[in-house]
Amino acid sequence: MAKTSTIAARIDPELKNRVERVFSGLGLTSSQAITLFYKQVELQQGLPFIVRIPRDLTLEALEDARSRRDMEGFNTVEDLFDDLGI
Repeated sequence: MAKTSTIAARIDPELKNRVERVFSGLGLTSSQAITLFYKQVELQQGLPFIVRIPRDLTLEALEDARSRRDMEGFNTVEDLFDDLGI
């Protein structure tokens, strides 16, 4: 099937650049990634992921993880398991 349709969308340039770096790391062009997304929407008959508004607690946890605030580190997996009591 010939690819003759074009999609035009306005998107934040910084977001576009960050996402295109991810696509590149996956060996995909933006066109291939968009085609993959469309195929998944077709197969799933909806978005291929859950769309939710995160609760305040979730947003706080995500921000803590991004900033590594109040996070404990471990030198080995065994140290982690010991801390977890496993």
